[in-house]
Order: sequence, then structure tokens, then C-alpha cells
Amino acid sequence: MKNRRKRGGLNGGDVVLVSWRRFFRFVALFVFSFVLFSALFIFLGNKTINHKAVLGGSVPRVKVVTIHETVEFPDQTLIFLNYPPASRLLTKEDLFCVFSDVNDSSKLFKELPFAVETDDNGRQIVRCSAVPRDNTVSLAVSRWTVGNNKDLLVETTHRWDWLVYDAVIDDDNSTVVFVKGLNLRPGKVADVSRYECVYGWDFTKPKLLLRAQVISAAQEIVRCKTPLTVLDGPRTAQSQPVKVSVRIKGSEMLPSVAQPIKRPGRVTDSKPFETCVCTMTRNAANVLREWVMYHGKIGVQRWFIYDNNSDDDIVSEIKNLENHGYNVSRHFWPWIKTQEAGFANCAIRAKRDCDWVAFIDVDEFFYIPSGQTLTDVIRNHTIAPSLSIGEIGEIRTPCHSFGPSGLRDRPREGVTTAYTCRMTLPERHKSIIRPESLNATLINVVHHFHLRDGFTFADVDKGTMVINHYKYQVWDVFKEKFKRRVATYVADWQNEENVGSKDRAPGLGTRPVEPSDWAERFCEVRDTGLQSWVLENFRDRKTHRLVWERERRRVEDEVIVQMGSWADKRVGRKRKKQLKAQ
Repeated sequence: MKNRRKRGGLNGGDVVLVSWRRFFRFVALFVFSFVLFSALFIFLGNKTINHKAVLGGSVPRVKVVTIHETVEFPDQTLIFLNYPPASRLLTKEDLFCVFSDVNDSSKLFKELPFAVETDDNGRQIVRCSAVPRDNTVSLAVSRWTVGNNKDLLVETTHRWDWLVYDAVIDDDNSTVVFVKGLNLRPGKVADVSRYECVYGWDFTKPKLLLRAQVISAAQEIVRCKTPLTVLDGPRTAQSQPVKVSVRIKGSEMLPSVAQPIKRPGRVTDSKPFETCVCTMTRNAANVLREWVMYHGKIGVQRWFIYDNNSDDDIVSEIKNLENHGYNVSRHFWPWIKTQEAGFANCAIRAKRDCDWVAFIDVDEFFYIPSGQTLTDVIRNHTIAPSLSIGEIGEIRTPCHSFGPSGLRDRPREGVTTAYTCRMTLPERHKSIIRPESLNATLINVVHHFHLRDGFTFADVDKGTMVINHYKYQVWDVFKEKFKRRVATYVADWQNEENVGSKDRAPGLGTRPVEPSDWAERFCEVRDTGLQSWVLENFRDRKTHRLVWERERRRVEDEVIVQMGSWADKRVGRKRKKQLKAQ
């Protein structure tokens, strides 16, 4: 009996006891393996599934956010995401833009979005390619999430040329609304009796809408009297944000994606910054360091960058400048050909922080030959103005337009030391404004604003300060800059309209073909004033490099030096062997 138990006999009680123990161990191991496999499948396995879907499978179902609405542009599509409370925000790596044929749902293609942005309201906006003809757009989520089981399908699509696209509540509690489609004349005030502002949570329910008086209307900007209900804000954090639109009386109301923002704080006499700069730009990462560092040296303390759909590394470049102590903020502004509206928005934003704000482009540099700061020049032109002409609210600076200066390749050291050849006469001017002095319409044309009654402007003599505008750079840079103009009332350079405008290159016409003599054009005066000042103040005495030259350039130089040293040693050793052989 004892031996039979050891051998595992059928009637051995010890054998039965051992078999049950093994059984429970097996079950425990099975359960543990199942849980582990399930966890790995949830967090990792679904990526493989969606990878197959991207390559041609069906669009995966998603379980969290929905698409609230979209705006279609000629070259991209903006998709506004609608999140349930406490949901995790998605990133660019989580999403795919999905385009489906309306006539054959089996025909679809997918691609990564350009970017996933966050606007001033905290809304996430996905930037996808333009929707092809006879296609629809949706989003696929590349990993499983927790929530309601809904596909990210489009609820509402808006045309870009007929839309209320942005809104902000000014310090006087009026709402400044930015509108595309009213087609108001540039620089002219419109008849406000033709319009009314409309506020609501759901524009499909007319009985729940609030109507408000229009105070002013000009260009793409409508100013409204804000209802008290809107000023008080939502009653709970979960309340749906209110939108604002504009209705043409006797006609229809424009669709809207604009949620009016009331910025915290109030305008006071004591502000943290004396001199600020606002710009609107696209793909300026490779020139931003020079522009910010230079202007920081002459007294600028704060920079507002309105990013008009950049596809480069401008976000990390701004982060790098912030790490070096520069107060630079990026504001996502996706609305194409709306520079005037963007500048008006920036003027409102800067009102609480800045005594004076300059409106210039990233290829424009204030040059002060005397070595004074920009703040010094402003003070000298605003102290004790004549009471008969009013208080100074704007300072206008003449601009010199520089040409390629014989160069054919983009200069690695920056524009201020590379381009030294310009046209003789200044082209127009750019403005530094005191935000409180602006007219309620916020009309601005070519970087200068209309002022309120009681305020006037001062012209700066070109011997005191000018702007070096590096307008006509090497062909590749020039072509990219003029490929898509940001100003509302300036025609694209390849269109046959306003051919004689100063915003075009003289003699170029409308063909995007490089003239054979492009590198030598626009060279009427050799001007090395700013070049000399920059080399004196920004060049490292040891390395002879400028402080804004990129780290990559420095590494390249070090490698070249090391390679040269190694090559010299190799040649030396070879020469010694030759001498010994002789």
C-alpha cells in the first residue's frame, strides 16, 4: 500500500491530495496569466489593431470624445473636439484623420494630423488636411479609452468664408467679435443698425437666444453690448459655454465657433511691462531666436507670438527662449488672412500687461543708431506733448526694405549681419501703440491703428530710429513668405490683382519664377549700420559666433575643427615616415 502511494496508485489517498494541490496551482496560474494578458492587450495590443486599420482596414470605434464641429479651409480642416468631464486629453499620437468617399464608404484613407492644438478657451482643435472633393472627414483614435461608445463623426461643418470665428470680452465689458463674411470695407466704419449680436448655448433654439446691440462694426470686427447673463458666466463648471454670433437684420445669422472670453484682471495704471511686441507668423522657428534676442537687448520685455498654423518646431523654440529668461507666449491663431483681426485681438490681450506694444513682423528689426533703448525712444516722443494736438497714443517708425544683397543661400548667422543692401527710400511705416488709445472699432491697416478722440501720433525721424525690413531675402525664403499672405486686404502675390501694390515685389509680376538677377536686386544703398552694431554686441569674442546661432551650427564647427586636427596629425605622421625612408 505504501509503495502503491509512492507510485501514484489509483486508491492512494496521498496521491489524490497531491493532484488537487496541483490543480489549484494550475487554476491560479491560469487566472494570473489571463489578467496579465488582458492588461497587456488593453494597453499595447490595440495599437497593432489600429495600425492594421490605418493600412486599409475599417475605422475603429472610439469610446470617449466626439467631434463637436469642423471648419473647412482651402488647405486644411479644423476639427473641434468635445470632451466629457474628467476625460483624458488626446495627443497627436492618439489620432488619425480619416477621409471617406461619400459614394463608396469602403474607399477611405487615413493620415496623421498636422497638430493637436489648444485655444484660449481650452478647446482642443485637430488640424487635418483639406477634405478632398466628395469626401467626408472623421477621426480615429489609436488606443482604447474609457467612456461612451461613439465614433468620432462630424456633427456640423462650417464654411470658412461665412463664420464668426473668435470673440473676447474687452475691459469695458463689451464683446469684440471677429467675423468672416460681412465683407466690410477696409478702414471704414459700417452702419451698426444693420446688425445685431446673438448669444446662446444652442443656436437651433431661437427662444433660448439673447439678442444684443451692436456698438461698432468695421472690417472683420463687430463690437457688441454684452448681456449681464453672459458676463456673470456659467453657473457650474459643467455648464456648456455660451457662443456669440452676428445676425444681419432681415437676413440670416452667421454660424459661429466663437466663445467669448473674459480675461482675468483689469487694466491699471501700473503695468508689469513697459514695452512689448506682437507679431503674427507662420513657420518662423529658424528665425525667432535672432528676432527675440535682438529686441530683448534694445528693451523689449514681452513677446506675443500669434502662430498662424506653423508646421515647424516653433513650440520647442519658444520653450527654449522661455528657459533662457525671455517672456514669450504662443497663441494659436488658425484663421487664415486675418492679420488685422489678430492684431486687434493682441491689442486687447496686451492691454493689461503693457504700456506700449509694437506691431512688427519677424523679419523686421528696430535699429537705433544712437544705442538708446526702444523704451528711451518711446519716452522721448511722449513726454509733455502739446495740449493742442492731443496725447500721443501711437509712434510711427519708417521702414527700409532690404534685398538679397548678393546672397543665393539662406544665411546661417541670421539676417541682421547677412543682408546689407537696401532700397534708398523708406516704404511706409510700422507702429508702436498705447493700447488704451485705440478707437473702439480697432481698425488697423498695414500695422497702424485708428485712435480715439484726444489722441494723436508722433513720427520718428529716420535718423533716430528706423525698421530694417528684410523683405526681399534669398529666393527660397522670399517665395515661401509670399506664398500665403496673412493680411486680409492684401492679395496673394500670384493672383492678378493689385499688381502695382507696395506689398508686391517691384518688377516681379505674378509668376513664381526666380529672376536670373534676383540676388542683385533692390540694392540701391549699402547699409552696414545694424550689421556693425550686432557684431559688436552679440558676437562671442572667443568663438566669433553670434549668440543666436543654433547649437547644431556650433556642434558642426567643433566637428570640423576636430576633423581638421585629426587630419593634420595624420599628414604629419605620414610625412615623418617619408623622411625616415629617405
